[in-house]
Amino acid sequence: MLDAVPPFRARAGAQDDERVIKLAVLAVGGQGGGVLADWITDVAERNGYVAQSTSVAGVAQRTGATIYYVEMARDTGRLPVFALSPSQGDVDILIAAELMEAGRAIIRGFVTPERTTLIASSHRIAAVSEKIEPGDGRASSSKVHATAEAASKRFIAFDMEKIAADNGSMISASLLGALAGSDALPFSRESYEQAIGAGGRGVKASLAAFGAAYDRARGTAAPAQKTVEPKVAQPVPGAGRVSGPQNLLKGWQALETRVDAAPEPLRDMALRGLKKVVDYQDIAYGGEYLDRLDRAVALDSADHAYSLSIAAAKHLANALCYDDMIRVADLKTRSTRDRRVRREVGVKDGSILQVTEYFHPRIEEFCGTLPASLGSYIENRPQLAAFLDRRINHGRRIRTDSFAGFAALWFIGGLRRWRRRLLRHKVETAHLDRWYALALSYVPEDYALAVEILNCRRLIKGYSDTHVRAQSKFDRVLSALDLLKGRTDAADWIRRLREMALKDEKGDMLDGALKTVATLNDNTAR
Repeated sequence: MLDAVPPFRARAGAQDDERVIKLAVLAVGGQGGGVLADWITDVAERNGYVAQSTSVAGVAQRTGATIYYVEMARDTGRLPVFALSPSQGDVDILIAAELMEAGRAIIRGFVTPERTTLIASSHRIAAVSEKIEPGDGRASSSKVHATAEAASKRFIAFDMEKIAADNGSMISASLLGALAGSDALPFSRESYEQAIGAGGRGVKASLAAFGAAYDRARGTAAPAQKTVEPKVAQPVPGAGRVSGPQNLLKGWQALETRVDAAPEPLRDMALRGLKKVVDYQDIAYGGEYLDRLDRAVALDSADHAYSLSIAAAKHLANALCYDDMIRVADLKTRSTRDRRVRREVGVKDGSILQVTEYFHPRIEEFCGTLPASLGSYIENRPQLAAFLDRRINHGRRIRTDSFAGFAALWFIGGLRRWRRRLLRHKVETAHLDRWYALALSYVPEDYALAVEILNCRRLIKGYSDTHVRAQSKFDRVLSALDLLKGRTDAADWIRRLREMALKDEKGDMLDGALKTVATLNDNTAR
């Protein structure tokens, strides 16, 4: 077995012609890592180098990336011995198609401060470990940036995915441009462009993305021009789906005026919440949102930096925009979703895209879309509900690229104009009002606790079974309020319980913490 050898130029007396350049590319499916490796190999061979490209397949669904490994050396007439995969501490250039893959490469020892040029796109794709956490499981991008700066000899990072998308290409083209612009390889820009041109497909877009990334890596890209649009020209949420555009615009401007009159620290969050609520339902629903928010503002003050009002603005909007069958159908039939799916899948203009949606409604979802009286009538009769559930509760696959499938979902999405009369809205509104009144009732005696109760709304999310489990955690966390009554650290305990509920899918950590709270209460009583 041959030991890993550092670049020949790092050894005394070594000739530059003998040097083996070692380059690794980390990419996931759909990012064109194989194409990038082929381009790099082509560039090397065009410049009188012998090159070898291999790949080590990773695991699907973001638990691992494929490693494309390229070794190259100047052709001196002797056949060099190339390795099949990278070794720790033995990589000259590391290219990561996404920021967290750069972090993984550092952890695996492929990046060293005295040797490695690290090139990474700064955009993020959430890993499975980040997605499965019930709360905010996103890792810190800033920590990866800081680590990459310290771990590499040179670190080049910017949003190469955006550059590729702006030019109608794949990220492989902008990654190649960043590599060329870094001068980490002794090849001219023309060589890279010739390799792209030899591909014969999507050449124009790939060259545009390559050039933009090349300029960015060399620091010669022109700064982006900021454009400021007049406020009145901004699109109104929900426009195009509601009749009477002039009345809609006047109603929206009236709501904006109310937001502008709010305390300055609150305005940004209140406007974001308002846009979400109006897009979800209508202008009148936005007015209801601001009416509820005014109750928190009336109890708040600048002494607390309006923390209560900001929390209320955020979580009231989320509570009012609950997920139901109507919402799901509405989102799946929007033209913006079709464009997004086409872009993510890489469907070319003029090509046919077939989309199959999966639904598994329960009797609860069915009753929720019925008028409140009828839905309650069915739910209050277990035998009738069970009879209907046996006929409803099974998976359905609906082709939204067909007229019948799209029309069915479009009809369900159109029920939103009657949403206020339906059972699900009645249930959700009653739950919202109880939670909101509970939080505001604590403001006079414990402001911090009131804020934490509002923040507990983070626990409720999702649709169907997911929503049921989330609401169960919410109820269990707030059940500790009676046990914490009168304690000065009550707010801190509610925050801890909420964080445990967010991190623990099964709820074991939350159960243990609730037992601890009960023990504290017993000790205090003694």
